[in-house]
Amino acid sequence: MIRYGLIGAGMMGQEHIRNIALLDGATVTAVADPDAGMRAAAMASAGAQGFADAGDLIAANCCDVYLIAAPNDLHAGLVQQLLATDKPILVEKPLATTTADCRDLLNMAQGRVAPIWVAMEYRFMPPVQRLIQALDQGTVGVPRMVAIREHRFPFLQKVDDWNRFNARSGGTLVEKCCHFWDLMRLMLRADPVRVYASAGVDVNHRDERYIGGVPDIVDNAYVVVDFANGTRGMLDLCMFAEGSHWQEIIAVTGPTARVEALIPGPARFTSDGKPREAQLITSLRALKQEVRETIHTPPELLIAGDHHGSTFYQHERFLNLVRSGKGRPEVSLEDGYWSVLVGEAAEESARSGQAIDLRGRGV
Repeated sequence: MIRYGLIGAGMMGQEHIRNIALLDGATVTAVADPDAGMRAAAMASAGAQGFADAGDLIAANCCDVYLIAAPNDLHAGLVQQLLATDKPILVEKPLATTTADCRDLLNMAQGRVAPIWVAMEYRFMPPVQRLIQALDQGTVGVPRMVAIREHRFPFLQKVDDWNRFNARSGGTLVEKCCHFWDLMRLMLRADPVRVYASAGVDVNHRDERYIGGVPDIVDNAYVVVDFANGTRGMLDLCMFAEGSHWQEIIAVTGPTARVEALIPGPARFTSDGKPREAQLITSLRALKQEVRETIHTPPELLIAGDHHGSTFYQHERFLNLVRSGKGRPEVSLEDGYWSVLVGEAAEESARSGQAIDLRGRGV
């Protein structure tokens, strides 16, 4: 039995609990969260011991692995505390809210034996996995362009409203979009060298007021990313498009074909109780032909979380790594750094109106 220590028992933490419960030989033994309500809900769901402070959970030494699902601005400090345990760590995205903190973690983790895995759930969505398989099979030839559209609902309310502020979240283009920079880099097989963004605060949260002040996160953006091998990616983000049938559309185009993954939004089941399935569309250039494929996700995984089964599949692979004691995390600290670097540059570009050169900032 692999015992998890969960730090951060909010909405995402409780999704992790539901998915870990579906794994054989894994359990959440302890949860830490300063919010009494969230902590109590997580304790009841997992049947776990509760701590108000993460330091007390770590000191109890009752876990085999640690999972960080606390607010973004706490990630770096928590990872630093956990490095001393020499136990496996799964840390939610983003790795940190700034590239400076990410670099500190990379330096501090040098020589560490136990793995640190950055939780980039979108990599493990069944439609995205099928798209990656098509790329590996050479369906598009050498990928030249990645276009990602996410049209979705606004950010949900979180404890202390931490996700309404750039200082705590890293900004929308870090907090939400680190997934997409990670996918672009993975699919184009190169590091980014230049970022240009146009973004605004146009609809969401404009009339909200909190103790921390006025929300300053952007709610829509276009971002273009150039890569070292001459390829490019584009993001079309809208956070006030609740009615979109497809929440994400991820398209990769090469000289022989375009492959698109179409991913449903949060309404995971139709009115008659059937799962809303993702699709993969392959457009073959030479044949001028389109092939559609339905991508199935088991209903129990759709019930367990808001990420189309990806949270379960990520945990399955993380657990295999922990049990084997061999190999490297599929999403490394370096991957986490790059995803924050592009998001941070996109935020800077949107404010300044200038393209941001990333050359020389690699790891």
